[in-house]
Amino acid sequence: MKVVVAIDSFKGSLSSIEAGNAVSLAVKETIENAEVKVFSLADGGEGTVESIVLGAKGEYKTVTVTAPLGGKVKSRYGIINGDTAIIEVASSAGITLVKKEQLNPLKATTFGVGETILNALDNGSRKFIIGLGGSATNDCGVGMLQALGFSFLDKDNNPVSFGAEGLKDIASISIDKADKRLKDCVFQIACDVKNPLTGDLGCSEVFSRQKGATDEQVRVMDNYIQNFANLTKTVIPCADEMREGMGAAGGLGYAFSYYLNGKISSGIELVIDKISLEKEIASADIVVTGEGKLDGQSAMGKAPVGVSTLAKKHGKKVIAFCGAVGDGAEKLNEFGIDAFFPIVKTPCSLEYAMKKEVAFENLKATAKQVFNLLKD
Repeated sequence: MKVVVAIDSFKGSLSSIEAGNAVSLAVKETIENAEVKVFSLADGGEGTVESIVLGAKGEYKTVTVTAPLGGKVKSRYGIINGDTAIIEVASSAGITLVKKEQLNPLKATTFGVGETILNALDNGSRKFIIGLGGSATNDCGVGMLQALGFSFLDKDNNPVSFGAEGLKDIASISIDKADKRLKDCVFQIACDVKNPLTGDLGCSEVFSRQKGATDEQVRVMDNYIQNFANLTKTVIPCADEMREGMGAAGGLGYAFSYYLNGKISSGIELVIDKISLEKEIASADIVVTGEGKLDGQSAMGKAPVGVSTLAKKHGKKVIAFCGAVGDGAEKLNEFGIDAFFPIVKTPCSLEYAMKKEVAFENLKATAKQVFNLLKD
């Protein structure tokens, strides 16, 4: 029996590879001579660099860049095929880089993302895959663009300050001094967020509260961002702030799309393509996927459904494991997941269930029982 395992991370508990290894051990202890292929999986958010680098046998680079609230942070990115850089926004502008009590999208900058791109350019990369998940920012990517040489000046011709508050002071935009190497670059943006840049479904209203914004700051930032969008049209007339995906990562979707000519793609589909998962699934007997929580939202372009859709293309049986099951999870049966199994053995606290060693053993034990049914 050949089993392909591609599980998204159980966030805060098991990484994608750790979850995959738990299932792999279960299968090998249950089915004699089983062949198990484990793939790291991500959908454009946390773990995207690791998934693609491992799947494509790439390498890692580390660069020191500007942290979201100033100071320095080490940003890790990947290189595959010698010239393609894999960058997660979260590595330099992520919400996990800021203490909860210090979160402030009015101040947080994406400047470090731009510095990471510059480092990759210096190392010869001209193709980029960018994962947009997990940002602490709401600056529409202006910080990133400043690092890349774009000019955003106030009425006194001074560079505007970092963070969303700097957007209110932009009086003029110039793209002429942007790094010339960018013209030779191709940016693929891994993103499943559909939100526009502004308005009731925009990045401020939908995402900025979790980044530390108050209700009043949400309203104010949306006005700042609309000012930025209006000025952008004076240099990039085709820019459309209401287009799907423009509000991703605090407006980075907009910056990449219009200032860097990026193409937004489904995160999970992009990752699956780069790690050559389909080839292995085509020759598998069973496909295993899952994530920390399966619910109705999991059917909306999340990693497990990306895997199950691919598996059903080749007529494969799909099993999913999860830490918890939420409302609407039964919809997943309509999207190619034949059966899903929560792994918690007994009532316990969430904190206990999410301990790495507990989750690993629970996942392994559950997988063993499932594969007991599947062995000859």
